Amino acid sequence: MHINPWLKVSAVFFFAYAGATFAGEDPKVAAEVIAAARAQWAVEAVNGPIAEEMATVADDYTEFNPDYPVRIDGKTANSNLYAASEKDGSKSLDSEMMNPKVQVYGDVAILTYSFVGVRQTKDGKTQASPGKSTRVYARQNGQWKLVHAHFSSVEIPKN
Repeated sequence: MHINPWLKVSAVFFFAYAGATFAGEDPKVAAEVIAAARAQWAVEAVNGPIAEEMATVADDYTEFNPDYPVRIDGKTANSNLYAASEKDGSKSLDSEMMNPKVQVYGDVAILTYSFVGVRQTKDGKTQASPGKSTRVYARQNGQWKLVHAHFSSVEIPKN
């Protein structure tokens, strides 16, 4: 019996990928993790306590960001570095999440978005702070906790 080669290839791909896990869309989870990210920004905007800003961050949190050449490990290390960086007198004037997307894999949710913000320096000058962001949340004890983030700067074109 001769079987069409395309049918063989199709069958292989079907069975190879039939058990693959694909991201689900869950509007409730998306709203919860986006709200958690925005809640952090809200505390930062009013220079609130670091502990309140880090309320949805897991103790074993890790982060990559453009300010440091290494991964930052732990909620405590991240909190200390963030508190030290805020002593320069600058402050966030506005932060916006553009084009957010949440991919849900069971108890893990990945939030990606473009960040658009404006900061004010201690001498009153404003500067744009655009970036690309990825935040990974895990459901721990019924709550979404931020377990990893990767923030990248975006170069602003010169006119």
